[in-house]
Amino acid sequence: MALAYRSHFIFITRPLLNSQGQNTSATYGFTNALLKLIETHRIEHLAVVFDAAGDRGTFRSEMYADYKAHRPTMPDDLSMNLPWIEEVVEAFDVPVVKVPGVEADDAIGSLARKAEAEGARTVIVSPDKDFRQLLSERIEIFRPAHRGEQFDMQTAETFRAEYGVEPIQFIDLLALMGDASDNVPGVKGIGEKGAIQLIQQYGSVENLLEHAAEVKGKVAREGLINHADDARLSKQLVTIQTDLDVPLDWDRLRVGTQDDAAVRAVFEKLEFRSLMHRFSATGRGMTAPPDLFSAGGDGSDDPSMSFDFGEFTAVTGMDKEGVDYRIVRNREDLVVFAAEVAAHGTVSIDTETTSTDSMMASLVGCSFSWAQGQGVYVPTPLPDGTTTEEVLDVLRPFYTGPALKIGQNLKYDMVVLARHGMSVGGPIFDTLVAHYLIAPEEEHNLDAIAKKYLSYRMVPITDLIGTGRNQRSMRDVPIDEAGPYACEDADITLRLFPILRDGLDEANARAIAETIEFPLVRVLVTMEMNGVRVDTAMLGEISKILDVEQKRLEAAIYETAGQTFAIGSTQQLSDVLFTKLGLRVVGKTTGGKPSTKEDVLYELSTEHALPGLVIDWRKLTKLRGTYVDALGELVHPETGRIHTSFNQTITATGRLSSSNPNLQNIPVRTEMGREVRKAFVAAPGMRLLAADYVQIELRILAAMSGDEALIEAFRSGVDIHTDTAARVYGVPIEGVTKDMRRKAKEVNYGIPYGVSAFGLAQRLRSSLKEAQVLIDQYARSYPRVMQFLSEVTDEARRRGYVETLLGRRRYVPAINASNRNERQFAERVAVNMPIQGTQADMIKRAMVAIHARMPAEVPGARMLLQVHDELVFETTPGEADALGELVRHEMRTALPLPNGVPVEVDINTATNWLDAH
Repeated sequence: MALAYRSHFIFITRPLLNSQGQNTSATYGFTNALLKLIETHRIEHLAVVFDAAGDRGTFRSEMYADYKAHRPTMPDDLSMNLPWIEEVVEAFDVPVVKVPGVEADDAIGSLARKAEAEGARTVIVSPDKDFRQLLSERIEIFRPAHRGEQFDMQTAETFRAEYGVEPIQFIDLLALMGDASDNVPGVKGIGEKGAIQLIQQYGSVENLLEHAAEVKGKVAREGLINHADDARLSKQLVTIQTDLDVPLDWDRLRVGTQDDAAVRAVFEKLEFRSLMHRFSATGRGMTAPPDLFSAGGDGSDDPSMSFDFGEFTAVTGMDKEGVDYRIVRNREDLVVFAAEVAAHGTVSIDTETTSTDSMMASLVGCSFSWAQGQGVYVPTPLPDGTTTEEVLDVLRPFYTGPALKIGQNLKYDMVVLARHGMSVGGPIFDTLVAHYLIAPEEEHNLDAIAKKYLSYRMVPITDLIGTGRNQRSMRDVPIDEAGPYACEDADITLRLFPILRDGLDEANARAIAETIEFPLVRVLVTMEMNGVRVDTAMLGEISKILDVEQKRLEAAIYETAGQTFAIGSTQQLSDVLFTKLGLRVVGKTTGGKPSTKEDVLYELSTEHALPGLVIDWRKLTKLRGTYVDALGELVHPETGRIHTSFNQTITATGRLSSSNPNLQNIPVRTEMGREVRKAFVAAPGMRLLAADYVQIELRILAAMSGDEALIEAFRSGVDIHTDTAARVYGVPIEGVTKDMRRKAKEVNYGIPYGVSAFGLAQRLRSSLKEAQVLIDQYARSYPRVMQFLSEVTDEARRRGYVETLLGRRRYVPAINASNRNERQFAERVAVNMPIQGTQADMIKRAMVAIHARMPAEVPGARMLLQVHDELVFETTPGEADALGELVRHEMRTALPLPNGVPVEVDINTATNWLDAH
């Protein structure tokens, strides 16, 4: 399974599509991996192990409901490939192993131990680190190399050298460290280094817990005492089962002769022409000699046959003899360089720092490039003792000057420089943002872009700083090593500039880049530097409120269930729902027990009150853990404020997202979610001003569809949800109840994004029949809306993309896919993006305009946050009115809507965010 995932995501920026529009990347990569493995390493016996299909969980998810719960659903493109991969494997006469109720890891572990017991040398092929616990004198791991064609071999000996403990003790290390990828909790306050030291000293988790009070470090000691159960649970979760009844049939596992007809059939279906050509020309099976794939007249010199875990490209890398990369080492040379760089009108810039967190990072050096193959690195401080401050003072005329600055993720560099007292003037061109506009759903990191457009492989930073517990800071890297690496970043970014500039033209995105996205970088730099104050005492009060609400929910759950039980226990919840209450079983776990996962509870919530209450309880529990108990830890030690990071290139619709914390995910539709906003407060003597677009997406829908009824509702100023309720329920405005309005609101926001009757019923917690009636009535009330949504989908099928009012594009190649799920998802994207994307363009335009006016007109005000349709500012009381008028004007006029649909903005001020909203 791990290899299938890896193969899929290696091709994510350039997926392999057959003539049917089907993504075959995972199968192609997996097939090449399989062939390379057998060809090079002369494997004699082989099994391919998958998780059992259709699983809703395993014994681990039954033991711990949050196990892997945060992982996104398997991409449709990948799940569609799994049957094809099995076809390929079976065509090559290799057995496929699946064991219900456990993970593939457990089946692999059981096979490996059985083979070891019979004296066989066994190799586990996987990038999954958990398998290290199985290493022995006869069990090794082939881990696919990060780059290149080889497998990195890991043995018991290499493990002992790295960790200083026995491989079986890796279970104890994982139990203490936890595993974020699987949501294994571990012990709070213990990382890899601490875990290694503790296990070296105490031998096992169990022995360590017995002696927890003796542990010297306070954080680790308190973590072990307070989270002992987490450690025990984590050890159970990370332990690979090795005693499953998985047959070890050596005859069945022997690598033999493939079924030629079956191989040809699957290769033809998937259109693997190069593989087919090679297979047909050689007529050899997998046991062929090592020269099977060597160049020759049989077509096997096709470069796509070369296996490197990715699509073939003639990739180049740094040629140290072919580039001119220089390092400035003293003040005299710095002065000369500063004059040189200031003379150029277009320069690529980059920074080297001590952290990926721009608000915590210290500057290590700056790099510059203005011609291909050339670069200059300026360490900070210089080797001759010139301080960082003095270096930046010498470079100030360039940084603040009018030259076009090109960079990859310039927001990061500009924040770091600003924290060191340096502003960046002149126009900018951000290659990260540019590529996002050209191909919003691809990867935008410099490595991926360089490989895509330049067929160039960057020097990985791990070559300089290492990985894991031995990783060092960039500050510790000798400048002779750091210099070429830093210069390469600036040089490659410069080479990408003309390519991406032309790409913006081809994507009709040049104007969006130059008038919205690039100027927005400066706005976000300022906002991230500003941060927002959080009242930690208020968080404590909110925690108490949430505790009361949690107890209220628990009481309601017990009353509805008719008994008390552990709500967080999936087993006990299952007994109540399906045994006592007799609710229908929607799905089962791999162990055959009724599932209580969230999608099941949502479906059952239309039939009984208890599942909905449990959903509310789980959401409240998550709210406390994610925000109320975590926000205080994000307060910056120097500023006393939280500095969220705004992401310009994450969402394909153009909307901003944020992280550390993710403000977009604070629930605003629930009373408890809104309470969290109360902790975001103004500085003493200041006020928060919140400006929120009023029902902007529905206004955009009205404008784009031209539906007269919807347009008239907005022109007349009536409440749109009340108006819709009156129409769908067939009652006068004054006859609309709160419940009618609530349901109409769900319809208003659900229908334009393709919500089904089933989905609407889940949202409303109503019957399917009622939901369908509401949808039908909506269609009759707003016929032009439904026609518009159909037209958008048809246009997307014809052009392959959809656009916002300003021309921002999102490509939807899967809209013509034969796979039904894939096609339906693309259709939802097609109707969603023009609306959400237009809203994103509108608020970004407003932000740029407001940012430009504020310094002169309201110098005491600061823009702090952007969340969904809302902007939040901090202002002096005396400037609040002027700021409000400025913000209202720019938000309303940022993007005038067609058909005369008015744009309204709601503005309020208060000392905290909740009251200002």
